[in-house]
Amino acid sequence: MKKESLLKFNKLTPDLMVTDVAKTVRFYTEKLGFTLGMLVTEGGQEVETDLAPDKQYVYAMVNRDEVFFMFMSKDAYAEDIPELKEKSISASATLYCDVDDVKSLYASYKENGVEIIKDLTVTWYGMQEFYIKDCNGYILGFASKS
Repeated sequence: MKKESLLKFNKLTPDLMVTDVAKTVRFYTEKLGFTLGMLVTEGGQEVETDLAPDKQYVYAMVNRDEVFFMFMSKDAYAEDIPELKEKSISASATLYCDVDDVKSLYASYKENGVEIIKDLTVTWYGMQEFYIKDCNGYILGFASKS
């Protein structure tokens, strides 16, 4: 592949298909410590920044420092990308986050009742890491150099 001197990748933001955008936002903000950036209501074309209990949402974005996630309802995804219409909500991948203090994060998530599917361990490749399952079944890994 030819090297493009001006081509630069700036950021990767996973856009995850979810059953309930509001529930997912609450999980990521209340359990995982992310901050809500924006929401879009069902049928709406306006961006909102506060989660309202009486509204249905089709899209949201959250972040924690430089890690961002977007969430889109299954119906909205099918409308935007028809190829995904028949796909189930899942992934055959993990989302791996490099963090500064994995031990503290692990303790915080355990305290918050997050489902930890692989306990904190030191790997043969020199990382200390653990894995969780989010409220939609996605697997997230968190790691620091040991």
